[in-house]
Amino acid sequence: MVGEAMARCLSYAKRQPEARIWPGTQWKNAVLLEPNQETEHHTALDERTAWFYEAVTLTAGMTTKTSGQGQVYLGIQKDKDGHWPQGGNHYTLRIPPNPPVTQFWAMTLYDAETRRFIDTPHGLAGLDSRRKLVADADGSVDLPFGPEAPAGKESNWLPTLPGRGWFAYFRFYVPTEPYFDRSWSLPDVERVK
Repeated sequence: MVGEAMARCLSYAKRQPEARIWPGTQWKNAVLLEPNQETEHHTALDERTAWFYEAVTLTAGMTTKTSGQGQVYLGIQKDKDGHWPQGGNHYTLRIPPNPPVTQFWAMTLYDAETRRFIDTPHGLAGLDSRRKLVADADGSVDLPFGPEAPAGKESNWLPTLPGRGWFAYFRFYVPTEPYFDRSWSLPDVERVK
């Protein structure tokens, strides 16, 4: 139990400065590892524990730092106000226009305790830019999360379960330079009150 609690803390409350992606947001780099856990100054045991508590594999493509190659995995464990997301609440994420990807982006929700896809009666845990999502006039896309779909936003909705906490990954498949130079950024997930 102590080991799992430690792994959960290392995963959901990353403390490494390099975990922060954009100043002032809750988004964090989900993968703080290289394919080899040895770094110049230490063995990345905390980073390895954090990633493998959440996931089951690691490839060189998942640790890319090169525009036009691999994937980037960003994690969100807290909302804009610094609270852990709860399945009984409603939230929204606005994805700004022109996400920096060559292939597609994806947003996926996971149960905070099981670390598996959220298991709802809707059979839906994620959405991606290959779907027919409703976009705003400026090209941004609003994704609502919650136990019920907001009227008129059903195609963009990701269901959550009351009584269950969740976290999410935003994936960039073949990220481009605006991700790496940080000229494009995601805002935080916000609770709708």
